[in-house]
Order: sequence, then C-alpha cells, then structure tokens
Amino acid sequence: MISDSANPRRVRRALEDLELGARRWRLPVALARLDIRNRYRGSVLGPFWMTLSTAITFVALGLLYSTLFKMNLPEYLPFLVVSMILWNVFAQMVGDACTSLIAAEGIIRQMPLPYTVHALRCLMRNAVVAAHNLPLILVVFLVFNSWPGIGALLALPGMVLFTLNAFAAVMFLGMVCARFRDIGPIVGTVMQLAFFVSPVIWKPELLHDQQKWLVLNPFYDLMEVVRGPLLNMPPSLLVWVAAVLITTVNCSVAFVFFVRFRGRIAFWV
Repeated sequence: MISDSANPRRVRRALEDLELGARRWRLPVALARLDIRNRYRGSVLGPFWMTLSTAITFVALGLLYSTLFKMNLPEYLPFLVVSMILWNVFAQMVGDACTSLIAAEGIIRQMPLPYTVHALRCLMRNAVVAAHNLPLILVVFLVFNSWPGIGALLALPGMVLFTLNAFAAVMFLGMVCARFRDIGPIVGTVMQLAFFVSPVIWKPELLHDQQKWLVLNPFYDLMEVVRGPLLNMPPSLLVWVAAVLITTVNCSVAFVFFVRFRGRIAFWV
C-alpha cells in the first residue's frame, strides 16, 4: 500500500480500479439494496414514508412561499418540487459521501475490492432513495397540466452531468473525510449555506438585473441543466458551458486526488 502511493504506475492502477469497479456494478447494486432494506427494516411503507412526508412538505412550502413571493401556485409549485428533489438528491449524496469509505472500513480492511465499488454503492443507494420521490414530479405536472414538451429531452445530458458531479463528490469527499474527520461537519455547514443562496425555494427572476451572476453558482448551473428543460425553460448556452466546465474540474480534481492517495485509503479509514 505504501509503495503504491509512490509508484509511477499509480495512474494505471487508479484507472484499473475504476474499470474493475464499473465491471462489478452488480455488487454495489446489491449492497445498495441491502442498505435500503436495513434502513427501513420493520417499516410498513419503507422508503414511501419519505415520499409521503416529502409530498406534505412540498404542499406546505408551496402554499407558504407562493404567498410570500406573490406567485401563482400552479406556476410556483412545479418549480419548487423539481428544485427540492434535485437539491435533496445532491445534498444527501454529499452528506453520505463524507462517510462512504469510513462506513466501509470493515470491508476495506478485509477484502481487496476496488474503492470504486464503495463510491458506486453510495451513488446507487441515494439514487434508489431519490427514485421514490420522482413520481411527485409527475403528479404535480398532472395536477397543474404543465407537461414539458420535446425540450424535456435536454434534461438527459443534464442528468449525466449531475451524476458525474455526484460521483466525483463521493470519490473526493470520501477520501478527504476519511483522512480528516472534521471535514464532514464543515461540508454540512457549507451545504446549508448553499441552499439559501441558490434558487431552490426562490426563483431566479426575483433577482431581476442581478440574475446574470447566478451562473457563478455551481449548484445553480448543475440544477438548471436538469430543471430548466423539465419546466419548459431551456437553460442558456452560458449555463451549459458553466455546467460542463464545473463537471470537468470536479472530475479532474477527484481523479488526481484518487491517483495520488489511493494507496493510503486503507490506513485512513
């Protein structure tokens, strides 16, 4: 392990780790299903309790903030539902990423599995939980008859960018938080601040002339490339360029960190 961190072939070994983890995708899927089953063991509705509570929260927030912001509920609630679901997915993913490797300490120390498996396990576990809330978007579209047009297909490349950033966050934060255990609470505080300064419960139009500066907010860019097409508001080219640039930087940083410190993870956990 120690020699691996100084081996000139560590880039190749990191790539082999990623490749082997991707080929063994059935293992993280099985582990993610086990995590979900254990989390809701003994529950009657399982994850659907979260769907029910989320739906109630959306209705309450929609009634409140549509009044405060003086917006029509049929116009505001679809925006709120899509925004909150996307934000919750990324926020929960980031929070879970901080403990993804620490929680797998027993497996890491006993079995020679690719570290990519643990990152994919975290990613798929949160994807399964998020899937239980996705029907709420369809319900809101049906109730308010606000179905997106063919432009909604643009949300697919946006989801690819969103997923790549989530995976990069899991890889990077999993290693950093394994080395420095106090990073997790700091990340939680940053995410809380980012929630309030990002257009999640408030619409970008409320900023009027200052809306142009939102492109500097990476959370806005990554949400907008998925949210915009679903709400018949295609993002501008500048937002797409910013989202691609952010994805490239995040993936590059995560990969460089993984190449450099992959051999030390077993000692950190």
